[in-house]
Amino acid sequence: MANQQVEPSPQVISRIGGLLYLIIIVVGLFDEALVRDKIIVSGDAAATAANLTSLESLWRFGIGAEYLLLICATALTLIFYVLLRPVSRDLALLAVFFNLVSIAVEAVVQLYLLGALFPLGKAEYLKAFEPQQLYALASLSIRSHGHGFGVSLIFFGCVCVILGYLIFKSGYLPKVVGVLMQIAGLCYLINSYALFLAPSFADRIFPAILIPAFIGEASLCLWLLVKGVNLEQWHRRQPLQPARGAAAAP
Repeated sequence: MANQQVEPSPQVISRIGGLLYLIIIVVGLFDEALVRDKIIVSGDAAATAANLTSLESLWRFGIGAEYLLLICATALTLIFYVLLRPVSRDLALLAVFFNLVSIAVEAVVQLYLLGALFPLGKAEYLKAFEPQQLYALASLSIRSHGHGFGVSLIFFGCVCVILGYLIFKSGYLPKVVGVLMQIAGLCYLINSYALFLAPSFADRIFPAILIPAFIGEASLCLWLLVKGVNLEQWHRRQPLQPARGAAAAP
C-alpha cells in the first residue's frame, strides 16, 4: 500500500500562524515597554546601571522571553512559506532566507543585553575599573544591541515587503493586509538605514515611523487568527495532483 501524506488544513495552519504571531507581538511589547523602557534611562549610565543591578532578574527574564520570541518566529517562517508558496515558491523561499538571517542576527545581538550585566558584577578583575567606567561599558553594550537589532530589521523589512507582495497577489488573503505589510517593511528599512546613516534624523522619526509597521503586522496576525484563508481561492491556487492510477503506475 502506498503511503499517503496527510496535509493539514490551511485554516489550521493559518490559526497556528496567527497564534505564533500574537505571541511574538505580545512578547516584543513586553520586552520593550516593561523591561527595557523600565530599566534603561536614556543619557544616564549610572541610573541605568543601578536599575540593572536592582532589577537583574527582570532583565534576564526579558532576555529569555526574547529567545522564546525567536523560537516562535522560526516556526512562523515555515508557516508563511507553506501558506504563500502557491503564489510563488521562489519568492516565498526568498522570504524564508531573509527571515532566517534576521532571526540569526537578532539571536546573536541579544548577547549584548546579557553582556551589559558583566561589568556590574562582583568579579575581582572589575576592581581595576572606576565605577563610571563600568557604567559606561554596560551602556555601550546596550547601545550595541540597539544597533544590532537595527541590522536584523533590515532583513526583516525585506521579509515584510515580500510577504506583502505575495499576500496581495494570493487572492485568498486580503489585498489591504498585503499593502500594510509592504508599508511595514518600508518603515523598518527607513528606520534602520536612518539609524546608521543619519542618527539625528532617526531620533526625530522614532517611534512614529514604527506605528505603520505595528499596524501592518497586527492586521496580518489578527486576520490569520480570526479569519484565516479563503479556502475556495486557496484550492484554486494549488497545483493539479496526478490521478491515483497514474501515481500507482510503475
